[in-house]
Amino acid sequence: QVQLVESGGGLVQAGGSLRLSCLLSGGSLSLYDMGWFRQAPGKEREFVAAINWSSGNKYYADSVKGRFTISRDNAKNTVSLQMNSLKPEDTAVYYCAGRRSTTIVALTKTTSYIYWGQGTQVTVSS
Repeated sequence: QVQLVESGGGLVQAGGSLRLSCLLSGGSLSLYDMGWFRQAPGKEREFVAAINWSSGNKYYADSVKGRFTISRDNAKNTVSLQMNSLKPEDTAVYYCAGRRSTTIVALTKTTSYIYWGQGTQVTVSS
């Protein structure tokens, strides 16, 4: 059974950086589209970034473009999210997600992902 475990969250001042990691067990990361989503209090879960399993193409929400970078290390079964120039509005619980798919359709949609981590809190103070 595929399981995802995030790590790396914490408290950081505005302008700072954090790196989130997500370890996939029970499968081979190389076969999965992987995404990062986040959910702030009182808001819906939203797309942050994703990476396609076959092409390696990366996709980002407009709100994080140029500041966040998603990457994968198939040998370590790990996907990471490097977050720079953090803002207070980036404060949320961040979730790692995975899916098996033959297309990029709905790659940014929460409903297309089957596997989810437990989430890690990121708090950015002003």
